[in-house]
Amino acid sequence: MSEVPGGGPEPTRRILHTTDFSAASEIAFVHALRLAVAAHAEIDVLHAAPERRASDWNEFPGIRDTLRRWEGDGQPADEPGLPQRHGIRVGKIVAIDGDPVHAAVGFVREHPTELVVLATEQRRGIARWTHRSTAEPIARESGAMTLFIPSQAEGFVSWETGDVRLERILVPIDHAPSPRAAVDAVESLVEGLESGQVAARLLHVGDPGSVPDVPLPSDAACEWGVITRSGSPIEEIVAAAEEWAADLIVMATAGHAGVLDALQGSTTERVLRLARCPVLAVPADSRAMRRLFYSVA
Repeated sequence: MSEVPGGGPEPTRRILHTTDFSAASEIAFVHALRLAVAAHAEIDVLHAAPERRASDWNEFPGIRDTLRRWEGDGQPADEPGLPQRHGIRVGKIVAIDGDPVHAAVGFVREHPTELVVLATEQRRGIARWTHRSTAEPIARESGAMTLFIPSQAEGFVSWETGDVRLERILVPIDHAPSPRAAVDAVESLVEGLESGQVAARLLHVGDPGSVPDVPLPSDAACEWGVITRSGSPIEEIVAAAEEWAADLIVMATAGHAGVLDALQGSTTERVLRLARCPVLAVPADSRAMRRLFYSVA
């Protein structure tokens, strides 16, 4: 067993993936699994259902099948030690709960979790009122760092090979909430995934003279720069991500700040509904990404 700096046993590092067995969830699953392999963490896959069905277990994404496909070395998919050989621990949970949000939030509260990975349908307008969203409430109510994979996005992890394609990361910033947690998360993610040279851009929508002073890491694997734009923050963040072909948007979030946010969603949630690439929401006081990868050699 490895130890944390300063001594003591290493706590469980956990990634939770919530699934509804859809094709979109399958893409989110490969991101969760690839991150778990990189971090040598536990991956828990949770499905919520109002009643138990024998077929549920057969519908879970195949962790061994996926690892075998990524290896491509002829090993049998049911090899007992395959997850352990990749340094991960696996849990599959069927929560008998008609409310997926309640099930996922309850799991996170009982099991400390560094990262939640889930698919989102990006419903907007009247569709948000007629079809209840689950992705945003899970992130908001659990308080966990969350990676959202839009239903139409391929993401930055190859389903076929598990290879990571993470070349451009956009980090929208403002004075509040502090962007330091988002910058820290980017540095830890790039180091942990060993994704090669990455271009990261801080984006400030507003007066160029009011760009927050953000201390930047000196890690050679991440080349930092600053972009400024004027206009509506939501529209400009989404436009910048598309024009720059960002592979990932990383945003510090402080949750819902007022009545309007409670009705329309936080800035992060509104960006999420429009973005065409994955969005990583990092609570402003979180160092969860650093904890996830701190002991990886």
